[in-house]
Parts: sequence; structure tokens; C-alpha cells
Amino acid sequence: MKKLPIGIQDYKEIIEGNYIYVDKTKYIFDLIDNGKYYFLSRPRRFGKSLTISTLYYIFKGEKELFKDTYIYDKLEFKEYPIIRLNILLAATDTEERFKKSLTKLIQQEGQRNNVEITEEDYKFAFDELIIKLSKKGKVVILVDEYEKPILDNINNKEKAEKYREILRDFYVTIKSRDEYIKFVFITGITEYTLKSVYSGLNNLMKISFDKNYSNFLGFTQKELENYFKEYIKETAEKLKITGKELLQEMKKYYNGFSFDGEHFVYNPFSILKFFQKKEFQNYWFESGSPSFIYEYIKGKKVTYEELTKYPVSAMDFSTREIEDANANIFFAQAGYLTFKGIKRYGLRKKYILDYPNIEVKNSFSELILEANYGLEEIEEIENKIYEKIEANKIEEIIEEIKRIISAIPYNLHQKRESYYHSLIYTILASAGLNVTAEELTNLGRSDLVLEHNNKIYIFEIKLDKSAKEAIEQIKERKYYEKYTSKNNEKEIYIIGININSEKINIEEYIVEKI
Repeated sequence: MKKLPIGIQDYKEIIEGNYIYVDKTKYIFDLIDNGKYYFLSRPRRFGKSLTISTLYYIFKGEKELFKDTYIYDKLEFKEYPIIRLNILLAATDTEERFKKSLTKLIQQEGQRNNVEITEEDYKFAFDELIIKLSKKGKVVILVDEYEKPILDNINNKEKAEKYREILRDFYVTIKSRDEYIKFVFITGITEYTLKSVYSGLNNLMKISFDKNYSNFLGFTQKELENYFKEYIKETAEKLKITGKELLQEMKKYYNGFSFDGEHFVYNPFSILKFFQKKEFQNYWFESGSPSFIYEYIKGKKVTYEELTKYPVSAMDFSTREIEDANANIFFAQAGYLTFKGIKRYGLRKKYILDYPNIEVKNSFSELILEANYGLEEIEEIENKIYEKIEANKIEEIIEEIKRIISAIPYNLHQKRESYYHSLIYTILASAGLNVTAEELTNLGRSDLVLEHNNKIYIFEIKLDKSAKEAIEQIKERKYYEKYTSKNNEKEIYIIGININSEKINIEEYIVEKI
């Protein structure tokens, strides 16, 4: 059984070390065969660095490393001089250190290619390296984490802009030396900064939202089932469920990332860690830097409703700088939201945003409860909610929600129905439950739908009205009909809730079984 390449970003090490490699070289061949300058943004831990590494060995001409891949007999493998830059390694604490570290990165690339770099200025050093390497052949340039210095200073607009100017000055060299260049591939987390940093590189082809490359990074369902057969069998046996049941649960928990609104993939890191640990946990989210996300949510008072209310266009991801971007756009680029569908306005296309899966929904909701609502003991809240839903104690769940709402400081509440929709959704989602907001039916949208243990719970939430009115709306609009097919043996409960804005809490509720 091949090993799981957890944390391994070097293609050669994966192949020679008998690790699983999910073959993505068809996409790479298409890139090489059809163009020259490319940019791809993806969230962290999605395989950007491994893609850079794969390109590196292809352009080094190491054909035998690709023996069992798509590209092996499609490409004429030839060695090119390569400049491989990981901007993650640049120092970003001061402007001067940042400039010096860029020069150092170029000098190190010179040493690796047996070329001496004499220039001390970062821009001229880059130019010198390209020209000297071009004497050996056309140059390949691979850049990873292109905007990292700006992301490091996202809360300091003045500093971010200075670093942006430095990067603009640095990268413009690529455009000016076009005649010496064979291929350019640049990656990062966001597209925001791309427009200003690469303003001179107007022939850079952006493939981040191109449906032809939507499955380039991440694992598709087919790839998961094909490459991890033995791990699926082993994990299912340990969890004492069938392989089919395991795949269904994995799909809910880890699938759902989309970069075109039509095709969906798994985050590789979550899948690899899941097969290693054989437990459903929030691997991808917890491997990042929640402290930064916490401060971002707290500073902008981010709510679920605001993140998902409005569809967005591809243009929204490049029209502003990252420090000025709307929260929903920022979190979509960072992977905490994803494209869940497409909405068309005539010939125009916009993307519907939502959490990709239960893993992200759970972890992100925890942060919102803590950062926005000042709630502590989040784990205790989650455990109580989960235990009560597991026992189907609906009235006790609502009483627990009332207790949680009463613990939120008075000044944080808002007199809006949508505020309470978002709050109750976040409480349920933080417990790791499969809850959806505004579930569409043929007669409208129910406020919340919770699915758990072959039971469906449909919530309608009113502000300063009545629980009876909420229940009647569910019945009149038949929100439950989509769950009452002949083959559906799930129990269905409808729950009407009324919030009293003066008491700032749930005043009454009605629970009925359909």
C-alpha cells in the first residue's frame, strides 16, 4: 500500500518514496502546450507548492519521474534553466529587510544554477539572473506565494501598499525580458493584488476561475475513490461502516470546494489526514492560523448572512486591493467560502457563496461565536447542542439556544430578524451539525434546515410576531414536501420560533411532527 504524502511538497520525493500521487499532469500538459504566462490562485494546502515542484522536474527534463503519468509520452522532455522563487521565504518585518531578502532569494537561485549575481538591488539582480541564465536556453520562472508579504500586512494598509510597490517593481522584470522566457507559472492565495503587482504583465493568463482547470488542484470524487481504495476499505472497517457509507459521510464533511460553481473537489490535506487518523476532524481549518482569522472577523463583525447573502462575479476578486475587499470576497479566496452554484443575469454570470462543507462550517462558526458574540466555553456549547440533537430533544435544544443568546452582551445584539437567523444557524453549525440556511423549495425558502440521524428539522424564525405564524408559514408553503418522497423514511419536525426584540431572546416556540 502506497504511503500518504502528508506535508510532502516535492514531486520527486513523492514518486521515489512510494507515496500516492494523484496525477494532475494532464492539466500541466495543457498549460505548456497552449500558452506561456499563467496565474492560479487557490487556498492554502491545496497543492500549489506541489504543482510548482512538478513543473520544476518537468522542465528539468527528468522524464523517468513521470513514467506512469499522463504527460510521460505527450511531451518532449528537455532541460531548461529554471528560476524557482518561494516568496514565503522573504522577510516581511521591515521594508529594508524585505528588499534585501528578495535580492538574497535571487542570489540563491543564481548559486543553484551556477551563476554569480553581482547586483545588490533586488530588481536588477532579478534582471541579471534572467539574462545570464538565458545563455543556457530559454528561462522557466516559477513563483510560489507571490503575494505573501502583502497578506502578512493585511491589517496595515500603508505597509501593504509599500510592499505592493516593491513587488510591482520586482515582477515587472518578467515582462521586460519576454524574449528570454520559455514559461511562467505564478501561484498565490488571492487574485486581489495581482492586478496592481502585475500591471505590466498584461499577457498573464488567469486560470483561477476557468472551468477547464477547476479540478486542477484538489481531489475529485473519482480521484478519491480511485487512488485511495485501500485506505477507504481500511478506514470503513475501523469505523465499522460500509465503504459506501464512509464515502457518503466524507462527501458531506470534506467535499464541496468549487472554483467554477459547477465542479467540486476535496482539500487534499484534509483527506490525507483523515486517512491517517481515521477520524472525522477539522484538519484543514485547524492547520492554518485562526488567530489572524479571529481578528479579521472581530474587526469587521462578520456574520454568516453577510458572507452568503449576495452572489459575486469573477471581477469582484480583482477590482480592489485585498485590505479593502469585502469580507465575503476575502474568505472565498482564502477557502472558507466557496462557489456553490451559478446565478445568471442575462448573459452575466455570478457565483453563489457558502461554506464548502461541514468541516469548514463547524470551525468557522466557532470563530464567529467567539469573535462576534463574545461567547466562551465554545466546546461546552457544542457538546450540549450535539447531545440534545442526538437524543432528539428538540425543546431542550431550543432552551439551550435561549441560554446561549442570553449570554451574549446586550450591546452586540441587533434588532433584525436576519440577525437571529444568522445567530441560530451559527450556534447549530458550530456543533458540527449538517445545517443549511434558506433551503430553497418551489414555494420559497425555509430559514434553517437541520438533517441528523434520519431526521429533518425545519425552522422558521420570526421577530416580534408569533410562533404560530411561523408554523403556519411552513405549512402553507409546504417547506417539508421536498423531504416527503416515497423513498424517504426520515422523520420530519417543523419548528416555529418567535424572538421578542425587547427581551432579546426566544419568547415562544412550537414543535410539530409531520
